Amino acid sequence: MIRTIERIITSTGFSLQHSDNGEITGLFYHCKLSSAYQPVFEAARNNIIGQEARIRADLNGNGEIQLSPWHIFALAPDDEQLIKLDRLCRTIHALNFLDNITNKQMKLFVSVQPRLLESVKDDHGSAFEQILDTIGIRTSRIVIEIPVEANRDWRLLKRVIMNYRAHGYLISVNYSGTNNDRISELGKLYPNVIRIDARDLLRRSVLDPLIVTAHDQGADVLVGNIETSYQLTDAIHAGADLLQGNFLARPSRKADSMLPPFSWQIPDERNGYRFDNEPLQENQPYGNI
Repeated sequence: MIRTIERIITSTGFSLQHSDNGEITGLFYHCKLSSAYQPVFEAARNNIIGQEARIRADLNGNGEIQLSPWHIFALAPDDEQLIKLDRLCRTIHALNFLDNITNKQMKLFVSVQPRLLESVKDDHGSAFEQILDTIGIRTSRIVIEIPVEANRDWRLLKRVIMNYRAHGYLISVNYSGTNNDRISELGKLYPNVIRIDARDLLRRSVLDPLIVTAHDQGADVLVGNIETSYQLTDAIHAGADLLQGNFLARPSRKADSMLPPFSWQIPDERNGYRFDNEPLQENQPYGNI
């Protein structure tokens, strides 16, 4: 890992550090950057198929002041620094992911900063692909989460999906409440994952056609921000393939393919949904994404 970090520093100029506890961190404008991961579960088998990476920032590196992701990216004075910061964050995520996950089927979900989509005019994902090659992670294990802001510019969304997919990445698009019909128009550019917020499950009359279309297109439906057992039940009943939220597992400093001591079961019509504390199975290869 040390040699890998040194090669990345040489090729990118990133400020990376490998701490005694094995965590890889970065520095940007007096902020210490680190990763946190929240598991993505497969509904049918109760197992983890991926980890969504989130950036954490510690001002001055002393642990006293934590910055939100919004404040971190606000530190970038121009597009050039913004691009550098976004790539630095994804590099930190990928390095820590590789260092903690041995299952070669596990997916890494990483978001893209909205401003980056417009700042990078062409060939989205090529620079990150070079970093992944150095680290030893295939692009097919990376799920690029397109921010909801991209839904406002349909031409940009199509171009971004086309660019990332050309490099072998998987694509996740957010349902925004206004892009239901237009998502179905993507055709061959249809994303691998449609992300729905658990709070939107109340709008079943709108979501049901979207979920049917997603499944017809071979895509998975991910319901995120699940905070209660009721939302979990609704997500499974609606036909969600993937599940995520604090009710299932909170973000952690280390990506882990082992499940917490919590389980749900998809029951028959007689019993209704039941939750228990039986140990879950270890992760198994997952097919669709």
